[in-house]
Amino acid sequence: MRKFLTVLAALATLSLTNCGYNAIQSEDQEVKATWSEVVNQYQRRADLVPNLVNSVKGFAQQEKDVLLGVTNARAKVGSVQATPEVLNDPAAFQKFQQAQGELSSALSRLLVVTENYPQLKSDALFTNLMAQLEGTENRITVARNRYIKAVQAYNVTVRSVPTNFTAMMFGYKEKPNFTVENEGAISTAPKVDFNTAPAPAK
Repeated sequence: MRKFLTVLAALATLSLTNCGYNAIQSEDQEVKATWSEVVNQYQRRADLVPNLVNSVKGFAQQEKDVLLGVTNARAKVGSVQATPEVLNDPAAFQKFQQAQGELSSALSRLLVVTENYPQLKSDALFTNLMAQLEGTENRITVARNRYIKAVQAYNVTVRSVPTNFTAMMFGYKEKPNFTVENEGAISTAPKVDFNTAPAPAK
């Protein structure tokens, strides 16, 4: 009897291997790992934001709205739980993306503000902070790219025959990937107009 059960278990294992179960498991873990790295880089950026805001505060007293916008966007990012369950919930995933997008937009406005403060730009601490922030943005881009590829591989597996039957049997579904809300707008090349008169010097 024991030998029979052993053989049966071996056949079941062999069957799961051939039907793509192990591939789904492996790719699902890869998606989760790459997602963790994305969240890790987003957290790094969120940790840097308070330092950046405090650095700018002393110089940009008249830019309170911009600073408040960055602070609020950072707080909103912290309120969105980036749990592994987010990967299987398109609505939660979109909410997470939207919060990160708002923080990116607020940081962009803050960086424009700093252009008006030459003393701030020459400060060594601020320069170092900006370098770290720029490095973080690059790391986020790399992490997101790896996540996109991992989700692509996983989604192909759960949609392909015969592994799609295995995926259905064990409840594995497609995972949402990164998108941009203004895809139509950013696909249009910006217009470059050299005929615009420069602003008068103050």
